Amino acid sequence: MRIEPNNTGLGARVHEVDLRRSLSAEEFRQVLRALGEYGVLCFPGQDLDAPQLASFGRCFGELEVNVANMFHAPGLPEVMILSNKRDDAGKPLGLNDAGQGWHTDMSYSTEIALANALHAKEVPLRDGRPLGDTQFRNMHAAYEDLPAEVKQRLEGRVAIHDFQKFWDMMRIRPGSIRAPLTPEQRAKKPPVRQPIFRAHPITGRRILYCNPGYAMHIEGMEPAESEAMLDYLFRHQSQAKYLHNHVWTPGDLLMWDNIGTTHNAKADYAPEEPRFILRVQVMASLDYAALAA
Repeated sequence: MRIEPNNTGLGARVHEVDLRRSLSAEEFRQVLRALGEYGVLCFPGQDLDAPQLASFGRCFGELEVNVANMFHAPGLPEVMILSNKRDDAGKPLGLNDAGQGWHTDMSYSTEIALANALHAKEVPLRDGRPLGDTQFRNMHAAYEDLPAEVKQRLEGRVAIHDFQKFWDMMRIRPGSIRAPLTPEQRAKKPPVRQPIFRAHPITGRRILYCNPGYAMHIEGMEPAESEAMLDYLFRHQSQAKYLHNHVWTPGDLLMWDNIGTTHNAKADYAPEEPRFILRVQVMASLDYAALAA
């Protein structure tokens, strides 16, 4: 296995490994370390089915079953289908708006996620150019660049994150097929408290863990002060120097650090430009510092 960094502070390509077979102990350690160091890993040229993708994801922790998942692989509720395709009867085959808007998955949950793994089967094209890029921002670097006075002011503070905030933002987008959350779904995902700064479970370094998709307000601050500080943090992390853009190719398996990055899926493709991606989400359920040592 060969890991080729992008040399931009975020992102690397992992070559000469077939993820249909189990990773060796050393390969697992290499991938875990690379995930912490580079944040976004692309394994090009893969060909996994849904059970194989689930097996790969389980190497790194328990797999999440989304509380509002409407589309998943047969018999595998942990494998979500992301797609704009429809069957012959016009029924959607997958969720068509997943990930649109900057966020960190599972920051709305007490049990946070380590990583996502997405495997592209079909990538939308226009004039031979791939569409539907996935973008990332480096939250290790965003924390390190914060002014000392901001770090001091926010150390130990928590923000309230809410699943419904992002869900409702997605529902009002054109073409969304999301229904309102049911009372039962809402009860399963109440607002939660998250530290604004936290130690990364692989690197041990401090990161900025506060994203515009789910963060509502900073606990203990007056509303105007909280709004101004969140606006500052969101503008700070949006600087171009923290950005990494992934251009999809069919066969890519993209795995990213869901603690040390935020991400956004570009919605620049039309319904007739097909997209089909399998997804699993790995919860932060293991001692990753020990496993990476």
